Amino acid sequence: MKPIGRRAFLALAGAGFASCALSRRMARFDCVLSGATILDGLGSPPRVADVGLVGDDIAHVGSIDPEQARARIDLRGLCLAPGFIDIHTHSDEDIFRYPDDESRVFQGVTTEVTGNCGGSAAPVAPEDAAELAAELQQDGIDERWSDVASYFRALESRRVATNQVLLVGQGTLRRAVAGLANRPLAASELARVERMLEEALEQGAAGLSSGLEYTPGRYTPTEELVALARILARRGRLYASHIRNEESGLFDSVREALRIGVEGGARVQVSHLKACGRPNWPQLEPSIAAIEAARAAGLDVLADAYPYTAYSTGLTIFLSDATREGGAQAILARLADRSERARIAAELDPRVESDPGGYELIVIAATIASDKSVVGASIADIAARRGIAPREALLQVLEEGRASASFVGHAMDETQVARVLRHPLVMVASDGYAMAPRGAALERRPHPRSYGTFARVLHKHVREEGLLTLAEAVKKMTSMPADQLRLGDRGRLVAGCKADLVAFDAARVREEATFAEPHRLASGFEHVWVAGERVLADGRSTGARPGRALRA
Repeated sequence: MKPIGRRAFLALAGAGFASCALSRRMARFDCVLSGATILDGLGSPPRVADVGLVGDDIAHVGSIDPEQARARIDLRGLCLAPGFIDIHTHSDEDIFRYPDDESRVFQGVTTEVTGNCGGSAAPVAPEDAAELAAELQQDGIDERWSDVASYFRALESRRVATNQVLLVGQGTLRRAVAGLANRPLAASELARVERMLEEALEQGAAGLSSGLEYTPGRYTPTEELVALARILARRGRLYASHIRNEESGLFDSVREALRIGVEGGARVQVSHLKACGRPNWPQLEPSIAAIEAARAAGLDVLADAYPYTAYSTGLTIFLSDATREGGAQAILARLADRSERARIAAELDPRVESDPGGYELIVIAATIASDKSVVGASIADIAARRGIAPREALLQVLEEGRASASFVGHAMDETQVARVLRHPLVMVASDGYAMAPRGAALERRPHPRSYGTFARVLHKHVREEGLLTLAEAVKKMTSMPADQLRLGDRGRLVAGCKADLVAFDAARVREEATFAEPHRLASGFEHVWVAGERVLADGRSTGARPGRALRA
């Protein structure tokens, strides 16, 4: 064979190298998601297109030549949307217990916002550090934290499936300074809370939440909240409020939240907007009108809501300020005193008649008491079983649970729930927790919203009732909360945004969780990507944990 000359060799080699380079140029995308019905999160009409991913980014949306893909997933017949952002959750510590976050992932959630209703996992007061460490150690969790920065580092060390955003709790800050005292803060105490808030925001907290129906938030004068809102306004951060009263004082409480936004200059979010208890249902419309008027006048205000006629919280919500002051041990001491117990019992009946409307509507969700037979039973049922008055049954359940029992309250009107969810200023949020249908979670009968909120909106309010279009519903789950949080690279299925995505079958998606059987994963969700990595594939968890701590 005649030897190839140097020039011929170089020419052939160059042609080969050019061919390889051309091949590499053709494979522009790490993965192409082809043929899906695109919901961009902005409310645009659905359209069929391909989506090209490069790393953790959406690189192109449109028609893509198959040769440009290193990998390809056929999504024909499925909807593809930005990953859902659950803007109101309480997964602060539970995400460490359930890092695969199945209750969220199986309904398309890729980002959740924790630290709501005035309570956040960080910062941790020094006197609470040992108790937190013991709780985590009991669950086999080695991570520890003290402030927002170390909380985020702990999340990254643990590795979790979904992105995590943190609001710092106003109640958490106030408790660190003044305990559970029912009084205004002294000037020096307020200054300390302000410094703690500044530090939390500097470390990446997305804003401040308040829980003004809980201790110690309920002891906070409006003026203190305005002072904190001014700090938020300077940094462009969010004020989210579980308002002071969602029952007989709903209208005034909404107006207080709006006043804090106006006087403090911060944007406002009214958490889980609703009217609890039949006597209070007429207050919903004027409350919505107040929000609309404030928005029209220039206040950046939104609300969130979940698609259920029941809420869930702790039994102590039925106790007066005087009874709750000082926390769990003080409550138990008062219940042990005969005269105090009589006073507390006398206060219960009118409170329960207002919200939720009767003891039969209060269903125990969880207790640390040894008697687990109360879980899933109403207070009326427990009273009948024990042969005592319902108010006494409620107090007994509180005592047995060392003042920490939770319940589901069936208090809202279905028509009003739909009215709120349809409203253009309302986002979808679960008010739920990271959990999974296994282990210790099965000892509880939680509200089904943790597993079903987003699936229920798509199933009930879009497909069955037509109250929202698919594009409208997805917008409430994606770009609206992203804008509220100032997450410019999420919540939209457009080139340049992060590849947090969900593919689902709009004709089949359904919430499977019920009040009787809440630990059931949603169905109809086929694929979920977080930062370009699949955490759900063909309806099954992959075990991947690419979630990030999203610092503001």
